[in-house]
Amino acid sequence: MIAALSPADYNYEETLSTLRYAARAKCIQNKPKINEDPKDTLLRQYEDEIRSLREMLEKMKQGGQLDPRLANQAISNHY
Repeated sequence: MIAALSPADYNYEETLSTLRYAARAKCIQNKPKINEDPKDTLLRQYEDEIRSLREMLEKMKQGGQLDPRLANQAISNHY
């Protein structure tokens, strides 16, 4: 934010008001949040779950050991 001030005597009140506003505006804190449609959120979660399940399936096809924690997590997320 830019606060424009004037060195002229007749703008003293306006300059003071601008400085007060700038001081208050400096203290503003916000927490940005993605404005996402709930359906898009659910779709993204499903895509993540599908990706995770495919990775586990590939590990099993290659004869690798499946981490029981991942399997339990995938099952609990599904139900």
